[in-house]
Amino acid sequence: MAKQSPLADFHRSNGAVFTERDGWLLPIHFGNADAEYNAVRSTAGLIDHCNRGLLQFTGPDRLSFLQGMLSNDLRDIKPGEGQYATVLTQQGKVLGDVRVLRSDNSFYLDLWEVIKDKIVEHLNRYLVADEVEIADRSEGYGILSLQGPQSTGLLRKLVGQAELPGRPAQHVIVNVDGANICVVQDSHTGELGFDLIIPVLALQNVAQRATDAGKQFSTVWVGEEAQNILRIEAGIPRYGVDFTEDNLLLESGLNDAVSFTKGCYLGQEVIERIRSRGHVNKKLVGFLLDGQGPARASALIYASDKEVGNVTSSVWSPGLGRPIALGYVHREFWAAGTKLFIKHDGDLVPATVADLPFLRATDETVSSP
Repeated sequence: MAKQSPLADFHRSNGAVFTERDGWLLPIHFGNADAEYNAVRSTAGLIDHCNRGLLQFTGPDRLSFLQGMLSNDLRDIKPGEGQYATVLTQQGKVLGDVRVLRSDNSFYLDLWEVIKDKIVEHLNRYLVADEVEIADRSEGYGILSLQGPQSTGLLRKLVGQAELPGRPAQHVIVNVDGANICVVQDSHTGELGFDLIIPVLALQNVAQRATDAGKQFSTVWVGEEAQNILRIEAGIPRYGVDFTEDNLLLESGLNDAVSFTKGCYLGQEVIERIRSRGHVNKKLVGFLLDGQGPARASALIYASDKEVGNVTSSVWSPGLGRPIALGYVHREFWAAGTKLFIKHDGDLVPATVADLPFLRATDETVSSP
């Protein structure tokens, strides 16, 4: 049976139509996906991310242990800060991507719930003599995301004049109606955004308050359909869609998730060997498609009659007024401006390699994770 957000009934009362994804029943839209997309690009949208998991790491060896297991450099972040990282196999392939948050006495890994058990099992395999405890906090918290150029104004309606995080992955604790909530600045759409990590018992109250306060900003709830368009326009790859554990880290477009100076970690030897060689053989890039329809996932990419890659995600972009795609292409053909073809319904549709993101944020100070 598919899992549901604690807000599932709340969403039904707001007109949600559901779909199943990664073992979760999630709103695909709330009646008008176009309006949901436009709200995030012009004002603000609300997103239920309760299909995320949350792991807490405590103990005197938590920093050294995670430093040896994650691809980014945790020594660079202080309490109240965070970063994007990946968990790799010894062969340098991506088991999953995570957001790391550091508090005074703990590290937290925020990740898609569908990969949580796999990541915990993997980490425990290497947890031998380290004094580290891993606690699964997923059931006690839910994540509500505010995305869009007016998200700061909407958040102010909830938290008043409390200090807000000013850069990506920075986080602060605020009080809303007696509940302590962690507010993290993060963009899942290319626009300014904040994630609220909320105790489950307070989740519905905060969701209702955000819905009511959002009326001033024409805020709406945003389902999977609009979220997918927004993240592809922003050039944000999704685990299980645009990269899997079959992909090397340096193929996957996760440029902010790796440090080349931190020293030894699991998978580092492969990453360093690739870097010293100068390139991988393929990598994830963007494509601008001719025609009116998006490509199918796994559609093949050609240079003349030579197969050179495949599509992972494709949508119609309202912002560009044309189809766009993410996909892998051989290194000889990944330069921006390269003319290729994507096979679609038996035809070869012209496509041009494009720099990512396809669209820049309304607020240029916000970067993608």
